[in-house]
Amino acid sequence: MNPSRRPLIAGNWKMYKGGRTGVELAQGVVEISRTLGSGVDLVIAPPFTVLAAIASTIEDSSVKLAAQNFYPKNEGAFTGEISPLMLKDCGCEWVIVGHSERRQYFGESDSFVGEKVASALASDLIPIVCVGETLDQRQAHETLRVVQQQLHAFLDILARSPRAVAIAYEPVWAIGTGKVAGPGEAEEVHAAIRTWLAEKSDALAVRTRILYGGSVKPDNAATLFACPNVDGALVGGACLEAASFGAIAKAANH
Repeated sequence: MNPSRRPLIAGNWKMYKGGRTGVELAQGVVEISRTLGSGVDLVIAPPFTVLAAIASTIEDSSVKLAAQNFYPKNEGAFTGEISPLMLKDCGCEWVIVGHSERRQYFGESDSFVGEKVASALASDLIPIVCVGETLDQRQAHETLRVVQQQLHAFLDILARSPRAVAIAYEPVWAIGTGKVAGPGEAEEVHAAIRTWLAEKSDALAVRTRILYGGSVKPDNAATLFACPNVDGALVGGACLEAASFGAIAKAANH
């Protein structure tokens, strides 16, 4: 990690913990946050159904609230969708954009991800934008080409904004599989992303936190965080227990 960027540990709860158990998990994360001091930023992304309740739960803590998704319109006849302004009203400061599961199961294209990044920034939400390759693409040695293509769909949008956003490199083959990119593999992609950001501006490259996601656990977190361009993690399954999420956060704490 680069000491100029404070580590960011974000927990994506996915379709779990949508009610009382979510509030209890948030309470556990708040307790952990009080042991960490100011050396690491914690963000949790629960399901929509419990966002408002968790916003109240974390109100007097350093934990920040994210949504897992949204539709890039402020209002309208879009049955079943949630707008960025609704997320702000719920207490969200962050939002996950372009997760591989949204791309894979719900057909989100690179251009739509770019539209969502622009909408989030316009609504004063901080995006965690996800990029990453499939197993077939990695085996075909297309990792950097794929990630660069995904990044370029929103790179100009990031460059026009002064906000310090996050990009999460999540190799699709490592999400929920127990497989994880080794430190060398992760650093190669993170360093490439940093280089592409720097081609737009040095300031953009310096302020953007690049997270690793994909089966991050307490036992592999410290090794990943030792990489100079890994600024934290977007955690999946291991964030569903406060203790394991806390252990990952402590591994990132300077």
